[in-house]
Amino acid sequence: MSISAQEFQRRRRELMEQMEPNSIAILPAAPERTRNRDVEHPYRQDSDFWYLSGFPEPEAVMVLLPGREHGEFVLFCRERDRAMEIWNGYRAGPEGAVANYQADDAFPINDIDDILPGLIEGRNRVYYDIGRDDDFDRQLMSWVNAIRERVRTGAQPPGEFVALSHLLHDMRLFKSKEEQAVMRRAASISAGAHVRAMQSVRPGMHEYQLEAEYLHEFMRHGARSPAYPSIVGGGANGCILHYVENSDQLKEGDLVLVDAGCELDCYASDITRTFPVSGTFSAEQRALYEVVLKAQLAAIDVTHPDHHWNYPHEEAVRVLTEGLLELGLLKGDPAELVETEAYRRFYMHRTGHWLGLDVHDVGDYRIGGAWRQLEPGMVLTVEPGLYVAPDDDTVEARWRGIGIRIEDDVLVTADGCEVLTHEVPKTVEDIEALMREARA
Repeated sequence: MSISAQEFQRRRRELMEQMEPNSIAILPAAPERTRNRDVEHPYRQDSDFWYLSGFPEPEAVMVLLPGREHGEFVLFCRERDRAMEIWNGYRAGPEGAVANYQADDAFPINDIDDILPGLIEGRNRVYYDIGRDDDFDRQLMSWVNAIRERVRTGAQPPGEFVALSHLLHDMRLFKSKEEQAVMRRAASISAGAHVRAMQSVRPGMHEYQLEAEYLHEFMRHGARSPAYPSIVGGGANGCILHYVENSDQLKEGDLVLVDAGCELDCYASDITRTFPVSGTFSAEQRALYEVVLKAQLAAIDVTHPDHHWNYPHEEAVRVLTEGLLELGLLKGDPAELVETEAYRRFYMHRTGHWLGLDVHDVGDYRIGGAWRQLEPGMVLTVEPGLYVAPDDDTVEARWRGIGIRIEDDVLVTADGCEVLTHEVPKTVEDIEALMREARA
């Protein structure tokens, strides 16, 4: 476990210190999901549940009870079962939940109907995210309603439900030193995969074959899965923002846009690089690429605590617009083009998102209607791009079908930022040199 037991304890303590007196927090584990018939998707724990416990199994419920005399962290989980463990692997069981995951109390999940209502009764407030799991919503409300039905006998149902995510997601936005170390390692593994792909790509390969180079590099360094479906778009496919078919053949003279990152210990990395299949950029590809790179460097340069969340996006938009003007793809006054969002023909997404346990991680982007100030410990992506649609007959044919995005993972520090994914080349000269050396 890369995150220490002390770190999980610290998180639970920090959350409970923010909860109102005489309250309870309830979090169900992620359910298992069927892929088809009797085949299930690989299990991945709910990010909030994992953040507070590190417990990796399904069919579990975590309960936090600040101030409870007999222990504040209660875990319901599957019992040990020799027959089931032969088929599906070992389980922690209630004993393991206490010994290995620091639960103060642990009970079989099959006993939850008998035990959890008693823990809820008498509590003034329940912290729980209604709407994320319909089945558990109904189960929880059945327990609360059962308590309400006994009011005349002195039972005390909770009087208020509060979204747990309101507290928890703000905590998750700020990465601890241990989290930063895991994310730095995930970034390094993913960086190595992008380098491997630049060295391996050849005209005639299929996009899925290039994708396989990434998966191989992820797994051989201990990252068992990508953090999201990899995007490997050759030629005009690079203009499709969420292209995941990855089925076409890579052609001589085309660029390939690859958006791929591994997940390590549940933490995501997220990198995009665009490079020439043949090893050399054409004049038009290079011109557009230089504009995107200049925009990305400008956005990274203003990613620090002196600025708010939207500042890097504003810088990227300014530089992209100026570059499109210089290349003749836009015409007019730069300020007016930004104001009217004329650039959105070629740049239709934003410049980044929070990154952490989820690829598009939790955390508010605005507070009180204003853009949130960047603070040390936040991790975000910086990913401007330009995409000239293959059927855009308003531009010269030489520009059509070129899609470019450059994305890095960036940690905000006390005096600026750290680019976690710095090990991947991104200048034209460095990319071409790497690819030339691999072909020598």
